[in-house]
Amino acid sequence: MTAFDRLIAGERRRQRRGLWRASGYAAVVAVASVLLLGLSGWFITAAAAAGLAGTIAAQGFNYMLPSAGIRLLAILRTAGRYGERVAAHDAAFGALARIRPALFLGLARGPAHQALALTQGDATARIVQDVAIVEAQFVRFSAVPGMVAALASGLLLCALGGWALALALVLCLAALLGVAMLLARYLEAPGRAVQRASGGLKEAFASVADAAADLRCYGIERQAMAAVDLCSLTLADAQRAQAGVVGWFDFAQAVALGVAGVAALLLAAPARAPIAALCALAAVMTIDGAGPVLRSLAQRSAVREATARLDELLPGGVAEDLVTPCGAARSIDLLGTHLPAGARVALVGASGTGKTTLVESLLGLRDARPDAAFIDGTDIVDLPLAVRRATFGWAPQDAALMAGTIRETLALGDPAADDVAMWAVLGEVALAETIAALPSGLDSWIGEHGVRLSGGERRRLALARAYLVPAPWLLLDEPTEGLDAATERCVADRLSARLGRTGQGLILVSHRPAMVALCDRRIAVAPVVTPVVDADVTGEGRARRRTPADRG
Repeated sequence: MTAFDRLIAGERRRQRRGLWRASGYAAVVAVASVLLLGLSGWFITAAAAAGLAGTIAAQGFNYMLPSAGIRLLAILRTAGRYGERVAAHDAAFGALARIRPALFLGLARGPAHQALALTQGDATARIVQDVAIVEAQFVRFSAVPGMVAALASGLLLCALGGWALALALVLCLAALLGVAMLLARYLEAPGRAVQRASGGLKEAFASVADAAADLRCYGIERQAMAAVDLCSLTLADAQRAQAGVVGWFDFAQAVALGVAGVAALLLAAPARAPIAALCALAAVMTIDGAGPVLRSLAQRSAVREATARLDELLPGGVAEDLVTPCGAARSIDLLGTHLPAGARVALVGASGTGKTTLVESLLGLRDARPDAAFIDGTDIVDLPLAVRRATFGWAPQDAALMAGTIRETLALGDPAADDVAMWAVLGEVALAETIAALPSGLDSWIGEHGVRLSGGERRRLALARAYLVPAPWLLLDEPTEGLDAATERCVADRLSARLGRTGQGLILVSHRPAMVALCDRRIAVAPVVTPVVDADVTGEGRARRRTPADRG
């Protein structure tokens, strides 16, 4: 059983009351539907026969009791359908409320190479599209109980036409299920292909949308849309192949409905016309009760593909908490240099030598090399991610901001921070006056990726967020890149004052002299050289050296 299968099994246990309640309602719907159609067939045929028999027979026929029964069954069926949908969706929504956060948590806690391999569009497609397929399976949990209830009530009515009719009904339903299972096997490849192609289209569209400004600037919208169109055509081909098989499900059920109805009429004919009509319509409705099971079988391949894609987001063996208190100041050994608590060090080197890669490896955002860094004497590769991340207040190079307000963005650094603390760090990054001038102040909306702020404002807001993190070290990657000299000088002076006041250590990546001057130590970062093997045309390998530039 995979990690995602265990997650689903756990949610089914949690939601078992709702699922069984939905199953009970489905059984009510199935029984009421079979009885309703059977009784209607008997009533219409018997009433017609009474009318043909003459005025006395027609007047003596009891119209009221069957009519009341039909009305009651119709009410039960409607109420049962409503109850089934409410209970099934309530259970599904309750499960999804835990499944999606668990998937996101698995992605956040998982290996760095896994997170780096996923694009934003791919991750979104999995958490939205693939989870929706799983949701449908929760809703259809009641399909089998409903089919069993329909079969039981159908056999009860068809027994009025003889045991041969009941046996024929069972054989007809079994044949339909057998054909459906065979079709589900043929649908395996097309169903999986549709799920993959749909995710690919979403991923392609998301990548084009993110680069919309560049595409317009360079006039290459057509090329980009051609790539999206190719993904769309791939999805259309997969859907066409899928529809070709799914159509056979409908055809098989239609044939089974016709065979069951005709067989019931023929086999129940000796029991008079009203009973034959009752048996025929009851048999038809019994076969119709297998419809939800057939739809589940038709979707089985898509569910399997969605489950496999979602399982990739849930690495096993990750149990540590995301946040670990980090009160005591920690010493760090970085690339062979010992940094006591409160030290200030600049990572220097030419662009592309791996400074940002080193910074991200400290946080577990990239795989770390053994012996590259130690925290309090322990190699970071042996430390839980929570401990590593609680050691640093990080301001990334690209100033990544989530959609939300300024208050919400700053609260990511310290959820307990009050307005006074937030305004204080905004002042330290020379941003307080700008934010105060906004109509909503701290509650101003910054937009997706902070698009309502300038590049320098986004960078300084990310820096303020890092200041709020209760960590012994600040880890700042190009914090003043793109700022004018006066603003940079202000930020640098206030950072120096902050470090002196808090006793925090500083690990800085910067090419700006004003920022590097804050540090009393420098560590030169050289490219990491690892041997790789390229295959030449003769099939033999030749070794060459790979640096961070080879990894983009």
